[in-house]
Amino acid sequence: QVQLVESGGGLVQAGESLTLSCQASRNLFSVDVMGWYRQAPGKERELVARITSGGYTDYRDSVKGRFTISRDSAGDTLYLQMNGLKAEDTGLYYCNARIYSQRGDYWGQGTQVTVSS
Repeated sequence: QVQLVESGGGLVQAGESLTLSCQASRNLFSVDVMGWYRQAPGKERELVARITSGGYTDYRDSVKGRFTISRDSAGDTLYLQMNGLKAEDTGLYYCNARIYSQRGDYWGQGTQVTVSS
């Protein structure tokens, strides 16, 4: 079982930056994949970025070069550094953790990011 708590969202202007944090209730190194998802009003939830236990990272095309996903050295916090924010980045951002051997799929409650143009 993993509890996840996101923070760091807010209202910013286009071009500015935000860093989202996801605090986990346990060390994340045993988690197979950690990811950030977002959901805009009236749209489906979509993957923004993910990082595997081996450190492999993957991003959706629209955020490549602007967003960076990372974990801290203690292994219990996931980050999403977002630079050059655009209005289309607006949404509720969720942290996700998947442990395949346990069929675990855990979500945080989300943190709102609003980018004004």
